[in-house]
Amino acid sequence: MSTRILAVLWLSLLPCVISFYLPGAAPHNYAEGDTVELFVNALTPMRSGNHVKIQSLINYDYYNPKLRFCEPEDGPKTQPESLGSILFGDRIFNSPFDIKMMKDNDTCKTLCVVPNINKEDAKFINDRIREDYAMNWLIDGLPAAEMKYENNTGELFFDIGFNLGDNEGEHQNQPALNNHFEIVLRYHKPTPETYRVVGVLVWPASIGGTQSSTPNCDVTGTTPLLLNEDQTQAVRYTYRVSWNESDTPWATRWDNYLHVFDPRIHWISLINSVVVVVLLCGMVSMILFRSVSRDIHRYNAIDISEDVQEDWGWKLIHGEVFRSPQYSLVLSVLVGNGSQIAAMVAVTLVFALFGFLSPSNRGSLATVMMVCWSCFGSIGGYISSRVYASLGGSNRKKNTFVTATALPTLIFAVVFLLNFFLLSAGSSGAVPFGTMLLIILMWFGISAPLSAIGSYFGSKRGAVWHPVRVNPIPRQIPPGPKYLRLWAAALLSGILPFGAAFVELYYVLSSLFASRAYYAFGFLALTAGAIALTTATVTILFVYFLLCAEEYRWHWRSFIIGGGSAFWVLTYGLYYWATQLRLESPQSVMLYLGYLFLLSLFVFLVTGTIGFLASYWAVRKLYSAVRID
Repeated sequence: MSTRILAVLWLSLLPCVISFYLPGAAPHNYAEGDTVELFVNALTPMRSGNHVKIQSLINYDYYNPKLRFCEPEDGPKTQPESLGSILFGDRIFNSPFDIKMMKDNDTCKTLCVVPNINKEDAKFINDRIREDYAMNWLIDGLPAAEMKYENNTGELFFDIGFNLGDNEGEHQNQPALNNHFEIVLRYHKPTPETYRVVGVLVWPASIGGTQSSTPNCDVTGTTPLLLNEDQTQAVRYTYRVSWNESDTPWATRWDNYLHVFDPRIHWISLINSVVVVVLLCGMVSMILFRSVSRDIHRYNAIDISEDVQEDWGWKLIHGEVFRSPQYSLVLSVLVGNGSQIAAMVAVTLVFALFGFLSPSNRGSLATVMMVCWSCFGSIGGYISSRVYASLGGSNRKKNTFVTATALPTLIFAVVFLLNFFLLSAGSSGAVPFGTMLLIILMWFGISAPLSAIGSYFGSKRGAVWHPVRVNPIPRQIPPGPKYLRLWAAALLSGILPFGAAFVELYYVLSSLFASRAYYAFGFLALTAGAIALTTATVTILFVYFLLCAEEYRWHWRSFIIGGGSAFWVLTYGLYYWATQLRLESPQSVMLYLGYLFLLSLFVFLVTGTIGFLASYWAVRKLYSAVRID
């Protein structure tokens, strides 16, 4: 709802509007008797029935030889997919289903008969049923779904995907394979002779008995189909298509799919985040304003009266506060890469809020993220070079090279390792070699040159001006309180940003690992803003305490304190694993840990960059306000 409201407000500002459709979002008009193509996608694990935990993270091709599904007469043909769709494991093929618009209503059809499913294939299929795998079909860009009711709100929604088999009946010791599909296509008529598909529902069933007799598609009073793992047997696949007219227009056909679970929890979390941000900003502003104003007035009064008194507090270290930190090159590279990721996230959220990332255009979210990350290499290079120059660095060529290559190389190494585990498991989620080459070209062919250009302009702009000079001899640092020690401060500061985000984090993790569609980008954008403000405010507060304790090595501390929420994200990810997942295969375990590591790394870079830049700004403002001889 919030997305549509924002789009309407934006369009209302235009003097005139020309109608157009976004790519992948144009309606397809059917006439009576036109072919309605059904495409099949990879099988994915899902949470269903009494099983509250996901048992695997491995996807399988629909036409995996061990699954023995019906294939088209001329063989399966892959469909063109976007970069993001491929990275998310989509593998879309055509199918042998014969569906005509408004034809063959309630007619039982035989898809095919598989005559010889051997015991090895039967065991593979039964194992996938026990792990609650779901079949994923597409018709006119809409995913096939099961109609369900949400227990908390009683609302009707479409749950994407449907079960490969039944593992919960009286035959629990042996799962039943669903070999019959009741396909209900909901259509809308914009004109008397035009039809548009606005909903795809599938009710799978298991029909046992003799598989060679004439099918009747009667699912009542039939015995389920149990695959025998001791002998070869035949399986007949049947389907029946029903047409159901709907009042849902084509423009809102995704509303039933993009269901926001427990919207009250989102609102409560958002209100909690806003309250935390307001109280925290107010408290920090009051503390800093009163304390800093009093200190500045006292310091400047002493300078005017020319009393010979020794400085105290944060003014005492004015000659040390802008001293170059150790490993300034590494710090500048981290800040540059964090800025690049932050810009990518911000622009992607803006596109999502205005509805440009249509769910009918599969993989558009990941594609936009990859393109934005590559194109924003100039931002990373510019900020990295300016920070490096401000920290006293002189080897600009090394800074440019490391900024452009370090993070992409690390990510590629992790993704390559995870891809190896996917290949060893025979998963369709393994990224093809051609796609890997495309990613390398994007990173090192687009992002790296843009990063070099950004570094050039950053170096040309030069270092940031510092209000005080650095003493030639560093002063000794007295022991500080325990809560200001590096890791203690990082853990304490990370609690508040994490507290503002942990509810949305649950839904994001469920979208990534539990096959849940996530489209609450309005909540996500507001939560991201709350996290940024909380991180900046908390980091400034801790840096002020450090300076008052005469600890002038604030550069690295501000970055690590700002990124402290990443530790809590990692901890919550492990808790999510313990409570929501039951991963048995080593490949699934390594996949989850690898993706969780990348997510925590990105959170650390973004929040650490926010903390460092906010602290840098605050320190410059602080020491610009006092008179120093």
